[in-house]
Amino acid sequence: MENTQPNNPLHGVKLADILEYLTKKYTWEELANQININCFKNNPSIKSSLRFLRKTPWAREKVEQFYLHSIRQ
Repeated sequence: MENTQPNNPLHGVKLADILEYLTKKYTWEELANQININCFKNNPSIKSSLRFLRKTPWAREKVEQFYLHSIRQ
């Protein structure tokens, strides 16, 4: 079976895995400073952040871009 997205670095990476990685590397406060979205500022949790990010494409894109930036460092 051929890989249908060979140039997509996020192919096969779940949003939950991205958040787990980011919360292990950064505090919620650091994430809120880097990515200005309320789900990281007001009573943050993985569950509530996943719910928000799944419904909000622009916020999810910011989190994905920050994740890609942080794994390259």
